[in-house]
Amino acid sequence: MKHVNQMLLALILGLLVLNGNSVLQADPADQGQKSGKPAAAQPDQDQGDGPPATPAQFITIESPVGEVTYGRVTNSALSLQNEASQAGETGYLILKITPGSSPFHQVQGLAKFLASSKLSSLKTIAWIPETVIGNNVVLALACDEIVMHPDAELGDIGYGKALDRDEQQFVLSIVEKRHNPKLSRALALGMMDPQQAVLKIKLQQGEGKNKQVESRVVTPEELKRLQNNQAVITDVETIKEVGSLGVFSGSKARALDVLVQQLAHSRGDLAELYGIPREKLREDPTAGEAPKVMLIKVDGMVSPILETFIERQINRAVNSGANMLVFEIDSPGGFLMSGTNLANRIADLEASKVRTVAYIPDHAMSSAAIIALGCDEIFLKPDGQIGDAGVMHQNQNGQFEFVPEKILSPLRVSIADLAEKKGRPPAICEAMMDKDLLVFEVTNSKTGQIWFMTDSEIHQSNGEWIKGPAIPESKKGNLLTVNGVRAHQLKLAEPPVRDLDELKQRLGIPADVKLKAVGRTWVDTLVFRLNSAPVTFLLFMVGALCIYLELSTTTGLFGIISAVCFGLFFWSKFLGGTAGYLEVMLFILGLGCILMEIFVIPGFGIFGVSGGLLVFASIILASQTFGDFNTLRPGSDFSNMTNTVGTMSASLVTVIVLALILNRFLPESRLMSSFILSPPGDDQRSASHEIRLDPELLGDQGSLKRSGLELKVGMQGVTTSVLRPAGRVEIEGVWLDVISEGPFIQPGTQIEIAQIQGNEIVVREVIPDEETV
Repeated sequence: MKHVNQMLLALILGLLVLNGNSVLQADPADQGQKSGKPAAAQPDQDQGDGPPATPAQFITIESPVGEVTYGRVTNSALSLQNEASQAGETGYLILKITPGSSPFHQVQGLAKFLASSKLSSLKTIAWIPETVIGNNVVLALACDEIVMHPDAELGDIGYGKALDRDEQQFVLSIVEKRHNPKLSRALALGMMDPQQAVLKIKLQQGEGKNKQVESRVVTPEELKRLQNNQAVITDVETIKEVGSLGVFSGSKARALDVLVQQLAHSRGDLAELYGIPREKLREDPTAGEAPKVMLIKVDGMVSPILETFIERQINRAVNSGANMLVFEIDSPGGFLMSGTNLANRIADLEASKVRTVAYIPDHAMSSAAIIALGCDEIFLKPDGQIGDAGVMHQNQNGQFEFVPEKILSPLRVSIADLAEKKGRPPAICEAMMDKDLLVFEVTNSKTGQIWFMTDSEIHQSNGEWIKGPAIPESKKGNLLTVNGVRAHQLKLAEPPVRDLDELKQRLGIPADVKLKAVGRTWVDTLVFRLNSAPVTFLLFMVGALCIYLELSTTTGLFGIISAVCFGLFFWSKFLGGTAGYLEVMLFILGLGCILMEIFVIPGFGIFGVSGGLLVFASIILASQTFGDFNTLRPGSDFSNMTNTVGTMSASLVTVIVLALILNRFLPESRLMSSFILSPPGDDQRSASHEIRLDPELLGDQGSLKRSGLELKVGMQGVTTSVLRPAGRVEIEGVWLDVISEGPFIQPGTQIEIAQIQGNEIVVREVIPDEETV
């Protein structure tokens, strides 16, 4: 008996231990509920498992609806129906109805499918973000629920005319089959026939304590039948008059409690309303098939060179047929304009049916964070970081400081627009840039949805959002920076992922598909090399030195080499994103002015100075971008310009030194001595290289015979045309072609022969003596 008691005691103790262990395992979740914090906020919870796999599909129905759209929607819906049935859950099929015109028979077939019993495990939701009229409205009426943007409108199925009777009967059968509590037969009639009035009444049923008041939407005929049946009508409101179009905005329909179940400004609102992960509400361009994915790495400093490189990779990927781009971002940031341009370029890929995903394994700061905001989805590792996109510039004292509000304001608007487009809280994104912006957690007074807003946004909502506590990351003086877990809680990113394999699983990419980054081509490598400071110095030096050698030899070979050097410089800057056609045109124009100064219009040097300034300005403009403010760049625009000027100056000094050396030793070279031009009278080479004229043309030194007149230095005449510097003069009745000694000379001016060189006559203006005047 004693042994039996001991065994019973041991058994009881064992059960207590097992029960204690189960209680201990449940404690973290229980504590999270008791403390009022979400389970996702508990540090011990594994954040890498991701959200439950809710069966959901988002499809955009483009206009006109045809066989391709019908096949795509039906195949996706049946696949989702099968997935939901196997999971034993309700699936969500969200159809974005777009404006446009479609044949009624095509809409009829798709609407009949959506209202059929084949989709018993699905809840079909029509999402109306903008105004839709015409036959496409029937697709929305065929769905279980309708969600609209407050400013969007829906209705007027017949474009201002009544539908045919057969078409009306079909639409009414769809409405009755779907049993949408917000949609009635009378409302559908009003949307199909402008001459149909629609009323909203309050019908009293029962008496005493059992008395109830029910709201109904009816036609005048239905109201008359109710009155004939002695129904108690307490209120009648006309919501559509005879002769008016049956069109209802989202806000109006919500106020009347008809047609729509909810209002939503974005896909993010849809996800919140139905508890669907936001990643499920992204357009699936593959329509259930394996996506064609390309990986693009964004690492290092974000600069114009990297910007154009990433843009070329995007173009290559899209042209190769990719419908999903994964951007692996690991960057401290850089140029703000480059980051913003890339973000907008990536955001615009949505119109090309390309799904974009940002994957941040470590950190994406400053302009790199802005690039991530342009993607449809953002995935971080749990300890990955995103944020700190503060905009700074260099003040007059050389110190970095945050830019003033007048510069920050338009940038905030741009980021807010990007956030709205991708369904993220604009206030959270703006707090990355504005250290003084306070962001509050708010709750929708009607739906209970959690969101994040600034004080001004809460005030503008007119009580729709209830203000809660300020999030700690936005306290004054802090630029919002969060990790992967917190980014998901703030609705900035999707639930975090452990690694690239889990990301593939979440995106529906087959496990055997290897994500390889789009590699650099030889053009990309060459552009990066040519944009480096040593190569830029070398191009300047060789180009300028070849110009000097070309002027000394006039062989054409050195001119070609110089053109190639400067051509490579501008080509690399053009592909590097810092140069455009303007810089090239300025360089060509400046070079033309310099050549005119040398060969055509010698004078005061106006063309030469102007040409030099144009060439200098073109090189500066081609070497950098201006008006860019960012936090992590080591220098400002001024310092970058200083570096460019320094490179140019160093190359010019090198050219001058080399020119002095070449001028001393090159003429003695047997190879080059025959090419180099030497000044007249050079004693060393005059015997063999001096240019000689025909003695008959040369005549006596300082004289020349023309038309029987012997011309000598000092003879006077009058100009008969403008000398600029070449022109014509008349001397003792003989017209001669001459050249001015320097400045332009107007017609009718007294001149004298200043010099006779071979067959060339040089004249100058005769200035009268003040005493003779």
